[in-house]
Amino acid sequence: MGRPNSTVVVIVGEQAGRVVAALDGLANVRAVPHAAGDDGGRRVREAAAQSHAAYVVHDLDPLAGVGAAWAGFFDGTAPTGTLEVAVEAALSALRTEASALPDYYVVLDPDGLGDTAKHWWFGVLAGASPNRVVPAAPSAAAVRDLLAGLHSGRWWPDPPDQWLRGLGGVVPDRAPLSAG
Repeated sequence: MGRPNSTVVVIVGEQAGRVVAALDGLANVRAVPHAAGDDGGRRVREAAAQSHAAYVVHDLDPLAGVGAAWAGFFDGTAPTGTLEVAVEAALSALRTEASALPDYYVVLDPDGLGDTAKHWWFGVLAGASPNRVVPAAPSAAAVRDLLAGLHSGRWWPDPPDQWLRGLGGVVPDRAPLSAG
């Protein structure tokens, strides 16, 4: 699967599914809420590959397991090895094109995030690719307005192996928070 024709935006946060569903029907937006039992995101992959809309927006984060494992590693809530297993699973999915990194992450309600989660989104991920992680209010209107003003920036580290495998050494308090 090559690069999609559209700009792919992953919406994350507690209200992500609701916001993605509310964006459906906007001109130049193909909204694909992740559905339970969706065969690991098959609908999302197909929409991204086939759409000619300016934006494909969905709520299936390809790094969700890595982010949760990273937070659990530093919060002391995940068993030893969880981060490494999550990283290898993500790398495998990326290599086999079962998932793909989006052009942008839109993080809903960043003020409502815990400290470690804030460092994941606006320290670790934003540090890997500035301008690719953007905060937004948890509403479809806020995200709609944000889409037109997305700034380009460098792509995610490619290949992602070294970056993802090095996450255990990125300490939350030392991952500088971007202004977002």
